[in-house]
Amino acid sequence: MTQFNPAHDGAHTSFATEMSYGSYLHLDQILTAQHPNSTAHDEMLFIIQHQTAELWMRLVIHELNSTRDALQTHQFEPAFKMLTRVARIFEQLNNAWDVLRTMTPSDYTHFRDHLGKSSGFQSAQYRQIEFILGNRNTHMLAPHSHDAVVLETLRAELERPSLYDVALDLLRKTVSEETSSKDAWIAVYRAPQDHWALYQLAEKLVDLEDYLRRWRFNHVTTVSRVIGMKRGTGGTSGTDYLKRMLEVVLFPDLWDIRTDL
Repeated sequence: MTQFNPAHDGAHTSFATEMSYGSYLHLDQILTAQHPNSTAHDEMLFIIQHQTAELWMRLVIHELNSTRDALQTHQFEPAFKMLTRVARIFEQLNNAWDVLRTMTPSDYTHFRDHLGKSSGFQSAQYRQIEFILGNRNTHMLAPHSHDAVVLETLRAELERPSLYDVALDLLRKTVSEETSSKDAWIAVYRAPQDHWALYQLAEKLVDLEDYLRRWRFNHVTTVSRVIGMKRGTGGTSGTDYLKRMLEVVLFPDLWDIRTDL
């Protein structure tokens, strides 16, 4: 069999003094960051699943912060693009649950005790995402009190208007300062041709929350499938706690107006 030589096609193959794919992505750090605490085969899956989710959430935070900045300067089109990207990231995170669900309850029991008190409940990035979107439960700062840098990041976020606050400010200034936000959104939906940017913004926000709700639901289903009704490693009630999180609504007016239109 004739072997193809990429150098004959002009590909660079010597990187002693050039930046390579691996060095650009710092793969030496990323691919050596998996340190199982047991000999269980499935612990590697569990670690990579959560590390990958954190990388995606890193991008979500980047996109949401830029979206908020864009909206504050009335740059609607870039904001819409970034909100679409965030929704698709949560679609990607949703698909990842299918991989984790290949781990059976028997598989998990082989290393669960090695997790100590660590739990996804303690994800600082997920907490920051919730804060950016407007779910600002200050009791959720407690799990991060041991890390001064993380705590300061979260507290700084609480000092800023949430993404939905920014949307509501645009709504009031464009439609009416006198009416409730719900009535203002109804006015937008009843005459989208007159308020096209706000109409698009509202649908992008609903789309984002739609994907986020699916992610939460898949989280519940996966946890229920793997540990049943056991308490979570972080001390929560596990499945029951996650079910309560399904009741959290980020943009309530945007969902309520469906009934009134």
